[in-house]
Amino acid sequence: MSAPVEIVRRAVVWVPDWPVAAAMAAQGIAIDAPVAIMHGHAVAVASAAARAAGVSRGQAKRRARRACPDLVLLPADRDRDERAFESVAAALEQVVSGVEISRPGMAVLPAEGAARFHGGEESLAEELASAVAEHTDHEASVGIADGLLAAVMAAREDLIVPPGQSRAFLRDHPVDALAYAAMDAGQVAQVTEMVEVLARLGLYRLGDLTALPYRDVLARFGAVGTWAHRLADGQDVKPPVLRRSLEDIAVSYAFETPSQGLEQLTFVASHLAQELDAALLEASSRCGRVRITAHTERGDTVERVWRTDVGSRAGAFARHMTDRVRWQMDGWLSGTSAGPERSPVTRLTLTAEDVVELGDEQAYLWGGSSGADARAHRGLEKVQALLGAEAVIQPREQGGRLPRDRVLLTAWGQEPEAARRTEHPWPGRIPDPPPATVPALEEPMQVLDAGGSEVVVDRRLRVSAPPTWVRLRLDPGHDSQHVSRRHPSHRGSGERTWGPLRPVDSWAGPWPVVERWWTPAGRRGAYLQIALAAEGEQSGRPASAPAAVLAGFSDGRWSLEGVYD
Repeated sequence: MSAPVEIVRRAVVWVPDWPVAAAMAAQGIAIDAPVAIMHGHAVAVASAAARAAGVSRGQAKRRARRACPDLVLLPADRDRDERAFESVAAALEQVVSGVEISRPGMAVLPAEGAARFHGGEESLAEELASAVAEHTDHEASVGIADGLLAAVMAAREDLIVPPGQSRAFLRDHPVDALAYAAMDAGQVAQVTEMVEVLARLGLYRLGDLTALPYRDVLARFGAVGTWAHRLADGQDVKPPVLRRSLEDIAVSYAFETPSQGLEQLTFVASHLAQELDAALLEASSRCGRVRITAHTERGDTVERVWRTDVGSRAGAFARHMTDRVRWQMDGWLSGTSAGPERSPVTRLTLTAEDVVELGDEQAYLWGGSSGADARAHRGLEKVQALLGAEAVIQPREQGGRLPRDRVLLTAWGQEPEAARRTEHPWPGRIPDPPPATVPALEEPMQVLDAGGSEVVVDRRLRVSAPPTWVRLRLDPGHDSQHVSRRHPSHRGSGERTWGPLRPVDSWAGPWPVVERWWTPAGRRGAYLQIALAAEGEQSGRPASAPAAVLAGFSDGRWSLEGVYD
């Protein structure tokens, strides 16, 4: 199973058969006419009327004509599709700000804040669909779910998936549904190839894919397999780590004479896109989004945010940014998209957002960026592919009262949000200094009085007798492999015998820790800091034996919580 990532509640707005709808609107064709978009000699998209007559995707031109003699054939034109979808994006911004265009016909936005503002997810979906119908005369489906793929499939079915139910919702969908979440032609080709292999292996449903071990999918399919496994599991797909964004990079051009001509705006956009591309390359960076902002003579602002491919070289998107500016301005100037009253443009700005340094997709284990990082990256990925994602872990600090609670072990390449924040006060936490070594697993130990009976701490924090002896079940001084390296299946096995008695020099405590006592998962315990004597058994004691330990008492038994140097 892949390591968990933060899941975002998403809303997806989908206009069915968008290339056909855009072409029909541009040609003034009635919405009930049979129309097909041709790619080469095959049908790429067909309208509802054409499909009802027997026209299907991938069908040859001759067969499509035979199935529907009245079929209107139109050429594919991505520029037209992008330009026309500007009107839909502008309509959505009448309801929610910050709409991101994934591809022509589909827009994505975070749903949590918008749903609270509009009084719930159902109200939000109604507002979005109504805005598209009112401002563009197109019918849109809205889906809301956890994770990108679930939201996309929910939009295709025009429904809302309850929180936490995305995996169950996706389980019975065919594996070729993954192509709907691919946002560029290269990714579509990779996903299509992977789906063909899965079908030959007899894996037809997304549930079949998620049932496979994560490490096997990673080893067989690589990055696209990781992407597919997470999406099918109802998760969001993010860069492997929480990227540390740099400052946004912006380039701008102020017109000496306000411009309202599309050709002049496109020329300036091309210059700005190349300038932004050069600025990103000079900073050895790339970006996740580009914000296009046009300021008008009336003081209004026409703004749109476009998602870019974070995995590609920054210089590859200059031409695409020029096209997006042209589509955006053409839609606004021609009146096909909603927005402020048309007015000459005084300033055009391109802003690169979510800027990250090249090579920052993964966390570094050995310091800053260097030529060896890529090789280390590939080596660790190979280890994870062979042994599983959890085979390579990294520690992070989080909040908590006990030393073990303050250590968060995560799979390398993942940085999930810590469940306990370090900035919280955490009253009742074990006092500093913290232990130098914290066992990864709970280790039993014995704390005995002078007569050899176990010391007990009652609910009033009264100690039955002063601790005199300590005995560890796996004493670090008698085993070179520390407890944190032992497999959980070894706990309580016969091979782990009690070590020798160690005399107590002094002790402090007990400190009570009571957490969520009103729930079944609550915890109540008392903790002692125990310094071990330097005399007695020290003649036969290895130098690595602990000088002091942190002992915890809960549910009538003692456990080793930490070892002090």
